[in-house]
Amino acid sequence: MNIVEFLKEIGISGLLDITFISLLIYAFLVWFKKTRATFVLTGILIIGFIYLLARQFNLYLTTSILQGFFAVILIAIIVIFQNEIRDFFEKIAVWSLNPSLRKQKSTSFSSKEANAIIQAVAEMAKEKIGALIVIRGKDPLDRFLEGGFELDGKISEPILISIFDPHSVGHDGAVVIEDGRIEKFSCHLPLSKNFEQLKNRGTRHAAALGLSELTDALCIVVSEEKGTISVARNGEIKQVGLEQLILILENFYQEIAPKKNMSSWYEFFKKNYKEKAIAITMALALWFVLVHESRLVYKSYSIPVEYTPPPPQYKVVKVEPSEVKVTFLGPRRAFYFTNEKQIRLFIKLPNTVTKGAKTLTISESNLSFPKDLSLENITPRRVKVYIEEIPDVKAKGETHLKSKGIIQ
Repeated sequence: MNIVEFLKEIGISGLLDITFISLLIYAFLVWFKKTRATFVLTGILIIGFIYLLARQFNLYLTTSILQGFFAVILIAIIVIFQNEIRDFFEKIAVWSLNPSLRKQKSTSFSSKEANAIIQAVAEMAKEKIGALIVIRGKDPLDRFLEGGFELDGKISEPILISIFDPHSVGHDGAVVIEDGRIEKFSCHLPLSKNFEQLKNRGTRHAAALGLSELTDALCIVVSEEKGTISVARNGEIKQVGLEQLILILENFYQEIAPKKNMSSWYEFFKKNYKEKAIAITMALALWFVLVHESRLVYKSYSIPVEYTPPPPQYKVVKVEPSEVKVTFLGPRRAFYFTNEKQIRLFIKLPNTVTKGAKTLTISESNLSFPKDLSLENITPRRVKVYIEEIPDVKAKGETHLKSKGIIQ
């Protein structure tokens, strides 16, 4: 089958099916990439690949065991990753059902706002004033914020420093910046449990890392003990200098509000290209195994006619026809590993057989074939069996009867 024939067999509905599943798999892959569930996903993918192979090669025991495994693991995944799953579907809802939230992120990078943030962070680091600044990306934050006060004010160095002043009421919480404005302050964030990254770090760092694990926000932390600056993004936290912070801010704003240019298509394919390739490959593999190979097709085999042995004094001279054409209906994959040796046709000769031509009817009960197949037709339905007596056996039988006085 060449590519053109394969595309014709897929059809428009198949292409839409593959496209939708590719997008869904891609979304899951990107989501898992941002969480700590990467290794879990890798294990599930390996087991899923083994399951598809087992199903393709008709390994019934392996398929049955893995089906039970998936039923259990599905419940376990829902329980373990319930927050992440809820966040995933929330993102889908925001992206698809609320276009206004997507358009909301069209603000371009403002050097004035960035300078205000950088100068405030530099000053607070110098004075060892603890601070936590959250700059929203594309993901909504409301579900992860607790408490706080509405501000909706312009970003400026004095305001930021005054908020985090140790004598201020809201200095312990986080400042949330959205669309170039300070939306809220004194907010509490979910704490990360990634103790490996949090060693020798405080509560502000745990809050920054916790939010970065759940959203694409950029979190800037100033340590009040050491006066160091740290940045948390995509589930990772690292200590940076002022020059690095400037570069990180520029890249962040460019990512959430990219400038349109001629290379937008190139950037689209370049971003997460591994996940895109894996998603398309998996969608094609799933379609091939679950749809293409499950489609019902007809196939015919020429099967030789076999029969049970006649009584000792008779022999079968010939059977007409000696082969019967048998047509089956079944999923395409079932025929890949089916050969004529697995299909047998037995005719049971009656015990009271006599010489001559006997016409016998063939039914499904005379056939043995793989259980995945369904018998559709037998051609012809009747065969003639020609039986003759064996002279030597007959003579020996008569001699034996005469010796017993049964016949004269």
